[in-house]
Amino acid sequence: MPIRQESIISAVDRANDILNFNIHNTIIQCESAKKIINDNKSLTKAEKKEAIKIINQHYDNYKIVYNEGTRRICENCQEECLATLYCEICIRNNLKSKFSEWTSGNDNIDNLIQNCQIESLSPDKIIEWIPYNNLKNIKKLTEGGCSEIYTANWIGGSYNEWDSNKRKLKRFGTHKVILKTLENIENANRSWFDEAKSHLTISNKWSNIVKCYGLTQDIKDIKDKKYMLVMYAMSMDLRSYLQENHDKLTWEERIVIIYDIIIALYRIHKENTIHRDLHSGNMLYLKSENIWCISDLGFCGPAEIPLKSIYGNLSYVAPEVITEKKQSFASDIYSIGMLMWEISSSQPPFINYEHNYDFAMKIVNGMRPQILSGTPLEYRNLMERCWNTDPLKRPDINILLKEMQEMKSLRFEKISNDKINNKNTIKKFFKNINIRQSFKSRKKTVSKINKSESRIYLSDYLPHAMEDDDALYHISNLHPEEQDELEIPDDIF
Repeated sequence: MPIRQESIISAVDRANDILNFNIHNTIIQCESAKKIINDNKSLTKAEKKEAIKIINQHYDNYKIVYNEGTRRICENCQEECLATLYCEICIRNNLKSKFSEWTSGNDNIDNLIQNCQIESLSPDKIIEWIPYNNLKNIKKLTEGGCSEIYTANWIGGSYNEWDSNKRKLKRFGTHKVILKTLENIENANRSWFDEAKSHLTISNKWSNIVKCYGLTQDIKDIKDKKYMLVMYAMSMDLRSYLQENHDKLTWEERIVIIYDIIIALYRIHKENTIHRDLHSGNMLYLKSENIWCISDLGFCGPAEIPLKSIYGNLSYVAPEVITEKKQSFASDIYSIGMLMWEISSSQPPFINYEHNYDFAMKIVNGMRPQILSGTPLEYRNLMERCWNTDPLKRPDINILLKEMQEMKSLRFEKISNDKINNKNTIKKFFKNINIRQSFKSRKKTVSKINKSESRIYLSDYLPHAMEDDDALYHISNLHPEEQDELEIPDDIF
């Protein structure tokens, strides 16, 4: 009987959801998850073995990232390692021994990749310099924002396994990848190297950030020879997913989507980093693992280092970013509020508004999307707190994740004996509620999106912050010439 991959992923998801997250001991959580898998009567022995392997892989990754947990003596290098399925020290030493066998031709890039390699967490999360000649069937997919996107086949493919007997890394084989050009963004004081560093140092730590395999350089471009990120090929973005499934998704399924996104942002914020460009085009779905990930770390960076211009999709940009040019952890949370609304309604916020000065001022004045009838009260309240005009009144990422975990755990109330008598009031709003009921009066098609890209908004083109906070709600003396200035010519992008 063939292994049912979807059943395995579903079982692992269910095991993780049933866990008591008040227990902070990761070892106990791991063992509890494996017990749930072994007790699952719908899985075959082979499927249980594969599911437990996935859980162990996640646990190994966690132990190495946080440098904690039980260590063992590796049978090959005789060093103490944390991983159980491989030896992270052997992998790192193997990569070090090959430093002299490759070069990008750029010392800064070589140093960046080498630093990533000596901190590799697992055999399937290794950063490489990828020769352009190893990429075949390159086709342009799209162009927007500040980069061009291509698809390609990577001959040989990425590393995915450590052979402890032969003491070497094994490759997956040829597979599809995404190529993203790296550009200098002078108006935002952002270099291509900054973007590369963000991707290479953050994305491969966590499963909820789109995986980056490394860098390559377009040697066919005689003039520019642009560097390119080589990334995992995901299934589709959130905007497209909602358009295709808007009349099929239940509230439970929508909560799972935003929960995954919040976990990903939690990982980014814990790196003391702000994303700065959260919108549904940057939320990507991996169908094979049923997981939502955050992508496009182009303007992601340290909280203490501001950009000199605003970059983003205006519908998701917080009012204080518009008025004060100040991006923060709280401005990312505002964008989450807009994503929560989009997930609840299946269309982007403010879809009928032109992205100009008037629209920006409406956001500053407190305009928010109309909440859909039938939205669960706890979901609605959390969403409104996220998009509060006052950044100090928005939940931080820790509170946001905790409350969404509680909301999501109710999906499994029927199968968890521990939750049979749960009096949590959130469940009142999920009982007999199906999102399809809220869409009966809506058209079967969702409006075409034409305002989906992020843009650079130069500081001089946007209104400056006012000393009186009340002025944010009652702006009357605006200069009409500024309205034209905000309409940045298309050739800038």
